Amino acid sequence: MDLVCRDTKSQTLVFVEVKTRRSERFGRGIEAVNAAKQRLITKGAMAWLRMLEMPDIPFRFDVVEIVIEPTLQFEITPNAFNLPAPTIY
Repeated sequence: MDLVCRDTKSQTLVFVEVKTRRSERFGRGIEAVNAAKQRLITKGAMAWLRMLEMPDIPFRFDVVEIVIEPTLQFEITPNAFNLPAPTIY
C-alpha cells in the first residue's frame, strides 16, 4: 500500500496502491494488483486499523494507475477490490 488517505465527502479511510507504467505495452497497472498483492495490501490495512483503534471506520481500497508514455495519464479505480470474507482485524 502506497498511500493512506481520507475521502472527506464520505469520511472514508482510503488505502491506495499506486502502479506506474512507462506504457501499457505489457498491460495495465491494475492487472499487477493480483490476489497475492491484494492480500499484502489487506494485511497492511488491517494493521493500520488496529493501530487507529477505530474498527467501525468505513474504508476502501483504491488503485491509481499512472502511464507515462505517450502522454502522462492517470486513472483512479475506487473500490478496486474488497476484503476477502471473513476478515478479522
